[in-house]
Amino acid sequence: MNPRISRAPATGPREHIPIPAYSREVRGYHGCDWRIAERLLAGDAFVSSANAWDWLGDGIYFWEYGPDRALRWAEASKRIEKPSIVGAMIQLGRCFDLLDTRFTRELRGFYGKLLKEEVTLPGNRGKGRFLDRAVIEAYLIRAQEMGTVYDTVRGAFVEGEPIYPGSGLFMETHIQIAVRNPQSILGVFRPPIRPSLESDQ
Repeated sequence: MNPRISRAPATGPREHIPIPAYSREVRGYHGCDWRIAERLLAGDAFVSSANAWDWLGDGIYFWEYGPDRALRWAEASKRIEKPSIVGAMIQLGRCFDLLDTRFTRELRGFYGKLLKEEVTLPGNRGKGRFLDRAVIEAYLIRAQEMGTVYDTVRGAFVEGEPIYPGSGLFMETHIQIAVRNPQSILGVFRPPIRPSLESDQ
């Protein structure tokens, strides 16, 4: 079931309407306990995460077009009694998109500035992306101080073993979105618990 989202009527020819570079809507999936899922579907607000290992910085985390990956994450969590997922339509808005070289180059330059400023930074340890979180969060805070506020952060995470011997593809590679502005979540829906490939197209 998809959320019903009201859209403003067109105001003129498409070429005359300014379209922001990241004015995109995507479908995301949030892994959680079934009790939390039911509350979110009933209208409760998502809770932003601010753990030291949240690699995209503070935010509400979603797996982009990855319902099975979201559910498998929930199933692997020792803190979740009965795994479930919630689907959401997300407007990326002003997105710090680490799948675009504009932003990866910007972040690399900012990391160099932190080193010159002799800022103490943690290191990454396995799946604990402590360094990445520290650098991204510092960048976003400084950007906000300079007047640029990002609604979302988006990044790809290469994870798991090769799909088959010699493959450059990995079993658990995924795209995650950290929503910093809750208004970017346009609506929620109840996805199939174990959806087929065809059902989410």
